[in-house]
Amino acid sequence: MDPYRVIEVKQSVFADNDKDADALRREMKGQGTFLVNLMSSPGSGKTTTLTKLLKALPRDIRVGVMEADIDSDVDAGTIAATGTRVIQLHTGGMCHLDADMTRQGVRQLGTEGLDLVILENVGNLVCPAEFDTGAALNMMILSVPEGHDKPLKYPLVFQVCNAMIINKIDVLPYFDFDMEKVAEYARMRNPDIRIFPISAKTGEGVQALADWLAEQIRNWKQK
Repeated sequence: MDPYRVIEVKQSVFADNDKDADALRREMKGQGTFLVNLMSSPGSGKTTTLTKLLKALPRDIRVGVMEADIDSDVDAGTIAATGTRVIQLHTGGMCHLDADMTRQGVRQLGTEGLDLVILENVGNLVCPAEFDTGAALNMMILSVPEGHDKPLKYPLVFQVCNAMIINKIDVLPYFDFDMEKVAEYARMRNPDIRIFPISAKTGEGVQALADWLAEQIRNWKQK
């Protein structure tokens, strides 16, 4: 007999979180609120993209936003200026949100009457992708200055996301960024991933993204 027990803590943590995430998904479905988990690196333009997306969505879609950061309320202030219901979530140093943290945010936000809640996750491409938040849809942003090789380096976030938003296409002439290669690499990880090239600065491509998201919400409500 071994003199000690070996506990696979990480596996247990993920299994517990997955159960909690599934439960939250059922709760959100029951009340008719579509939860989106938005991930990206710091500086990719999540909040700017979000402000443009909020304006482009149909007016009859009632939206709330949860801004997650280690500290500060800068992003919540930006979203509040659009007139959207928003709360700021501080993770206390953690680099991601899990399902329980997301549920706490949902309760504090108050989702009654909301058709869509967008969680802007903590900025990095690693930890947030490992934890199921209970979202009905995962999206990620990759900005042009980050390079087209990121699906090769950070595969999991591309595997778990339904859509990849390629932001800052307005600066394509100034960077060695290959749109065909990034699409190829992303589809190596996830053949079904949808790709939306946009410029959050100029608004180019944002309406196509908003129309697709609105369609996902409609289809989800009909199931």
